[in-house]
Amino acid sequence: MKSFWIPLLAVAAVACQSTSSVHRAFPEPITQDERMAWWRDARFGMFIHWGLYAIPAGEWNGNKGHGEWIRETAQIPVDTYEKFQPQFNPVKFDADAWAQMAADAGMKYLVITSKHHDGFALFDSKETDWDVMNTPFARDVLKELSEACARHGVRFCTYHSIMDWHHPDYLPRRAWESRPAAGANFERFEKYLHAQVTEVIEKYKPGVMWFDGEWESTWNHERGVALYQLCRKLAPAMIVNNRVDVYRGGMGGFSDSDQAVGDFATPEQEIPATGMPGVDWESCMTMNDHWGFNRVDLDFKSTEVLLRNLIDIASKGGNYLLNVGPRADGTFPPESVQRLAEIGAWMKQNGAAIHGTTASVFDALDFGRCTVRVGAKKTKLFLHVFDWPKSRELVLAGLGNKPRRAYLLAEPKRELKVTSGDGRVVVRVPEVPLDPIATVVVLEVDGAPIVYKAPVLEAESSEFVRALEVRLAETNPALDVRYTLDGSEPVKGSKRFTGPLTLSDSATVKARLFHDGKPVSQTTERRFERVVPAPAVEAAPSESGLFVERFAADWDAIPADLAGLQPERTSVATGVTLAGARDEHVALRIKGFVDVPADELYRFALTSDDGSKLWIDGALVVDNDGLHGAVEKQGARALAKGLHAIEVVWFNKSGGAELRLRWAQPGAPFAAIPESAFKH
Repeated sequence: MKSFWIPLLAVAAVACQSTSSVHRAFPEPITQDERMAWWRDARFGMFIHWGLYAIPAGEWNGNKGHGEWIRETAQIPVDTYEKFQPQFNPVKFDADAWAQMAADAGMKYLVITSKHHDGFALFDSKETDWDVMNTPFARDVLKELSEACARHGVRFCTYHSIMDWHHPDYLPRRAWESRPAAGANFERFEKYLHAQVTEVIEKYKPGVMWFDGEWESTWNHERGVALYQLCRKLAPAMIVNNRVDVYRGGMGGFSDSDQAVGDFATPEQEIPATGMPGVDWESCMTMNDHWGFNRVDLDFKSTEVLLRNLIDIASKGGNYLLNVGPRADGTFPPESVQRLAEIGAWMKQNGAAIHGTTASVFDALDFGRCTVRVGAKKTKLFLHVFDWPKSRELVLAGLGNKPRRAYLLAEPKRELKVTSGDGRVVVRVPEVPLDPIATVVVLEVDGAPIVYKAPVLEAESSEFVRALEVRLAETNPALDVRYTLDGSEPVKGSKRFTGPLTLSDSATVKARLFHDGKPVSQTTERRFERVVPAPAVEAAPSESGLFVERFAADWDAIPADLAGLQPERTSVATGVTLAGARDEHVALRIKGFVDVPADELYRFALTSDDGSKLWIDGALVVDNDGLHGAVEKQGARALAKGLHAIEVVWFNKSGGAELRLRWAQPGAPFAAIPESAFKH
């Protein structure tokens, strides 16, 4: 599996530093795949949100719906919130008990808040007195827990918030806060952030640095890269999540920008419908409705839901980071303890079907999910049965491997009858399941998995001007893909797909999978059109750059008609940039011409936070509208050499602010449009 973000490999490949004896149980890898190997193998981890917010336990002035965001959601002044510090005394905190519960639940790593958004540090920080050592407890939570995790075979990891509501130099201030922003210096705060991150990494050697709070307007891609580089320099073997940067694209957690840094995606409170092949990702989710402890929140998910979440995520190639919000006394809520124990009982019998597995080779199974472990000579397919079949048959359509044996994972000596033929395998199961939540049936087959799926045709666009390269998505080398260009059905004697196919004329490409000369899949069909590029406009702009209008705008989306808007001011920019407009409730309209160097189909990548749209010659090319974080959307348009009218509209309602436009010709990567190409 590939990591999704550019990991600055030149930095990551630096020889690993020695670690303290506490962490020597985990040898330091030096390559990117080795660095990610333990995390990919783990599949299951514990998230812990703990801090001063556990003291009010979700209640303030009669409102009982708060959590770890209580300082913000209850609008508590900083001096009032500081009064929780002398009350923090979790005398029942037992690091070994926490680590043991994680290990017993089958969790291979633990991520705890070294610092949440309130800025309070759970470790001994030389950078501030706003930490656990200046409480009645006066014990370094991270030190004790990291040592306990090492004793119990659990990787210790840390969550660290970029946002900091307490530090006097952090900006922006909360909208409701009376504390003045005058004199605050965000660059000075950034140095503080780097210093604390350095402390955490050097003192506690976390396996993962899990950042958060990157969405406010003061944080940007350049700051994210700098923080990521710091982590890579200090700990080449450490993993860093994508929230160090601004491109995670909302709660879905996946960035489609090739500029983003970070090692894995972070969908929050959701499981991607189909996973993300080739991408490292982790779903972080709560047991109830809050991350931090809320004493009245008893809406805990059942053990069945939690376990099936774990199985579903593993079957899609992801990791499950399940949260616990400890109480102010240092103990886990009993509901969490119960569920961890019940999950652990299942994992003791079936953990081999989770740890060290990869995503399912099937698109869908009507009875449940599948995880996979591929060996040198055989593959184990772990069939997680949620709905026990009345027919007592598990049918695996499209599986081309010869079966070896089938058995129940919890009772490996209990052999099950298995038959195969006509491109399917059938496993005969007992009348009743062993486990009502998920009974795991193991099917062993010869070699690597061979599954008959219709081939996938890939191309940069369905249109082209001169030539177009059509590729085939990765398929099993034991299978043949035959294709035609005239719309006829592929047969055994049709041309074999052996590499990228270059089209110079319009064509209907049809492709089908063959095994030992027999068709074994549906036919894939895709039409590709050679088009005439839009003509250049007859214009004679005299100035370089683009004309920019700035508006006051409290938008949720770009209005259909901008004609009646009066700009606050106008200016000229060197290209499609924010032109200094990084504040909130603002919009820009950027207009002019772009000089296209050749007749070709141009792809455009528009990144923005919040919404944006790109028009060329009056035609909408990229629609990236709406309220969201830094998200990249793409579009294409065939353009003739010469000048073309360009217009970009962008707005930011609140939070972070980003705007960037790039282009690419066929076969080339996206790149910044030269400033010399813009005229007005």
